[in-house]
Amino acid sequence: MFRPRTRLSLATVSPLLALAIGCSDGEGPRTTTAVAGIKVDTTQPSPTTTASAAASPAVTSRAVSYESAEAAYTAGRYPEAVDLFTGYTERKPENPWGFYMLGLASWKAGNLAQAGEAFDQALKLDPKHQKSLLNSARVLLELGQTDEALERVQAALELDSASAEAWRVLGRAQVESGDAEEAVEAYRHAIALDERDAWAMNNLGLVYIQQGRYSDALPPLARAAQLKPGAPVFQNNLGQALERSGYPASAQVAYQAALAADSTYAKASLGLERVAGRGEDSTAAEVDLTTLARDFQASVEQWRDEFACAGTDDQDQAAADSTTTRGMARDSTSDVVTRPDSSH
Repeated sequence: MFRPRTRLSLATVSPLLALAIGCSDGEGPRTTTAVAGIKVDTTQPSPTTTASAAASPAVTSRAVSYESAEAAYTAGRYPEAVDLFTGYTERKPENPWGFYMLGLASWKAGNLAQAGEAFDQALKLDPKHQKSLLNSARVLLELGQTDEALERVQAALELDSASAEAWRVLGRAQVESGDAEEAVEAYRHAIALDERDAWAMNNLGLVYIQQGRYSDALPPLARAAQLKPGAPVFQNNLGQALERSGYPASAQVAYQAALAADSTYAKASLGLERVAGRGEDSTAAEVDLTTLARDFQASVEQWRDEFACAGTDDQDQAAADSTTTRGMARDSTSDVVTRPDSSH
């Protein structure tokens, strides 16, 4: 089985890891049944949590269906969804999907502690519940618990090393742990598996910007903006890379696109102020973003070949089969749910 390569030493891994963490030295997998818990101080609930709880309508009957709770979540009524999924899990405590959705709803409602507990319960019922592993890793990252997040995402990759989403979350965790080069490799894996993963492209470009590699950031950001032209964060990051690469006129267009999508985007507004009028003074040649995006797609094909030669042949089929564009803000929490039990 292919093992993802990271700088996470086996000596630093908690013995409570649900599944084995892959390593580059060829050591075989280790398995246990427990999962490291999410540590969070709940003695002082956040204002968001308090407001969410107050806004949530009381559920007088606990005879709640999965579908009604999911409908509330899909409609963005997160406090209500928390209440409904709480009722559902009380009635169906054997279904990990109920706790998974309770975790998502709690996260969206601003209650990270409750989200972590719900994901942990889902994993207690099903240690191989990959979505709970990945989304609990995201919650842990928001809590600043990077090592624990790495454990979760590594466990998810042990279950499915051909998951583009898992590689993307791994990249984010590695960035936050200071392993920028490992993050670059993880994002490349994600994109090779899903050539329309615009968030992985954006994140890759952002790593390059943070490293001062502005020209390297342009191709993935150009492709991300091409795939999702209405995403303000993509346009803003593209504007930054263009500005710092010496293309103020093109940067101005990108910042304007970001503000057209979100007029309150302060970073894009500041960027536009910096480059306004500078395009006329620029002696740099214009940049062809369409060509950069096309060149980036060619690079993705090369990455697939490299990974296949490294022993990850299964990625070719996974990438060919992938038609879903993964990723909403902060690495998608809008997963399509397929659950074994949604009965009333």
